[in-house]
Amino acid sequence: MEIKILCPIWGHEHLPLFSFLEKVRIAGFDGLETWIPEYKSDRKILYDYLQQFEMPLLAHQYQAQGSTFQQFKASFKKRLTECAAAQPILINSHTGRDWFTAQQNIELIDIAHNFFTKTGILVVHETHRGRLGYSPQSATELFSLRDDYLITADFSHWTCVTESMLENFEPAIHEAIKRTRHVHARIGYENGPQVPDPRASEWRYASEKFLDWWELIVLANKRSGRAVLTFTTEFGPPPYMPTVPFSNIPVADQFEVNCFMKDLLKSRYTDLAASG
Repeated sequence: MEIKILCPIWGHEHLPLFSFLEKVRIAGFDGLETWIPEYKSDRKILYDYLQQFEMPLLAHQYQAQGSTFQQFKASFKKRLTECAAAQPILINSHTGRDWFTAQQNIELIDIAHNFFTKTGILVVHETHRGRLGYSPQSATELFSLRDDYLITADFSHWTCVTESMLENFEPAIHEAIKRTRHVHARIGYENGPQVPDPRASEWRYASEKFLDWWELIVLANKRSGRAVLTFTTEFGPPPYMPTVPFSNIPVADQFEVNCFMKDLLKSRYTDLAASG
């Protein structure tokens, strides 16, 4: 199995698209995770660049919206179709709402599965606050209802929501690991979705916990015979990144942290994924 490390466009929206793509490639990322650009000119820049350098694209669907379930469902279908035009290797989706009923969120999972059946593009549902699967409890209920509910594992949201390092949710973690097809490699802790800097010794306990979970995900995907497992180094800009009071200066450089995470993931998992 091959490990692919992707860079998020999140935090780089201020850069011209070509400059961002050059920055990502030169830094040694394998590809990127991004939403589909609004303008045709930017889409052409993106697709031509990725084709030229043979870099994979993972589409990020977060734009579906609506104040009612029916409005959200219609928007969700439209956004998936927009993502499909880019022929991404996967679609990572912010699916549903935490206030939708379980059956409503199941309907969205079924829409995503039918989309996969028709297009061959897998949709994985991010374990994100405010969405379906926002907590280990909510995800467990959905796991019990659909075998094809597959996820982007972002356990930083779960540690934040439960104010724990998930010590009391081992069955949910075990099931989530089996269903993970993509990983958001951001390290959270009991009181937030992002430690200020994973290089700092005071956050080693959280880093090691997340690295252990990710290793289990690598092994589970390898045992299942998958050819590729993708990670996105998803440390974000302010306000995810803490800032110095009164100055709004970030306490660490987002891109530097994500490059550190890229190198850490490659060193920890590349040989493990390829062995045997």
